[in-house]
Amino acid sequence: VQLQASGGGLVQAGESLRLSCAASGSVFSMAWFRQAPGKQRDVVATITRSGSATYADAVKGRFTISRDNAKNTVYLQMNSLKPEDTAVYYCNSARYGWGQGTQVTVSS
Repeated sequence: VQLQASGGGLVQAGESLRLSCAASGSVFSMAWFRQAPGKQRDVVATITRSGSATYADAVKGRFTISRDNAKNTVYLQMNSLKPEDTAVYYCNSARYGWGQGTQVTVSS
């Protein structure tokens, strides 16, 4: 496995989850995407190796992307979750491509 995503689950609106994406080796920029049923896969957040981050407007102020280069792992802290955040979340890197996805379900 080259990108292993984990941390998804079922939560209620307003609660938090933290996703993790562990890479087999060092990576440069990484990103989290999400895909809801019947919709296209959209970028959620990106982070460079130095820690510079960008966010989709829909998650700004609620989600935080971070990384631990020593562990080759990227995190996505998701706070104040909303039902519209329900999706399969995927991590991606140029080196390894797509991880397997982790389901996040937010109930109202």
